[in-house]
Amino acid sequence: MKRLLVIFSLAVAVAAQARAAGGEYILLVGGPSLHQWEQYKAYPHDHWWANFLHAARLRTEQVRAQLGPDAMVTMLVYKQGYLDRAKQEHQDLISYINSVGEKFHLNLIYFQNGSDVINYLNNGQNRERLKITGFEYFGHSNRACFMFDYSNNIDSACKSWLHDSELTKIGRGIFARGAYIKSWGCHTGEEMSKKWYSATGTHMIGAVGKTQYMMEELPVLVSQSDKWVN
Repeated sequence: MKRLLVIFSLAVAVAAQARAAGGEYILLVGGPSLHQWEQYKAYPHDHWWANFLHAARLRTEQVRAQLGPDAMVTMLVYKQGYLDRAKQEHQDLISYINSVGEKFHLNLIYFQNGSDVINYLNNGQNRERLKITGFEYFGHSNRACFMFDYSNNIDSACKSWLHDSELTKIGRGIFARGAYIKSWGCHTGEEMSKKWYSATGTHMIGAVGKTQYMMEELPVLVSQSDKWVN
């Protein structure tokens, strides 16, 4: 029942965005962890390098189905994380990401840190004419932070992030009325969602508890006691 409600709410939200002419839908994708840091943990992260990217791809298909082939859909990807993981996988992950961008006609942008993300949100397009109708995050997070390189550069820590103390740098006028905002990461609904609303005036759906990234569906809540809030 929970999954049916999530699917229904997504369809309603994206349909609303389809009525907003000339907007931009943005998917923000963090990087995976590395085996060298995770191999001895009881519950290691990111068995599959494409955890976050695949979830964003599934979401892209849904957004495209609702908004149509000509809508502007942008994917912001933390590049360094996939360059580092490529050495572990012994394959060119960036070429694969580029192919996803081409297949779904995405405006593919690589970034390095939270400042890059904020700069794109504010200035990547003319926000007087092109408002953001949707923004979704796929990656590691805690209650106060999107962690783009969690357990990639440093074991169980990160050097590239977007912290909720930085959200006031996001322009309040850049989002369309009724913009759909969601973090698919863990714990975001425990603090960051409130800070997001205070800073931007838009509601961000986030998880109270942990989320699990799946192979053939969008991330799900881990336990029955977890919930989505905004």
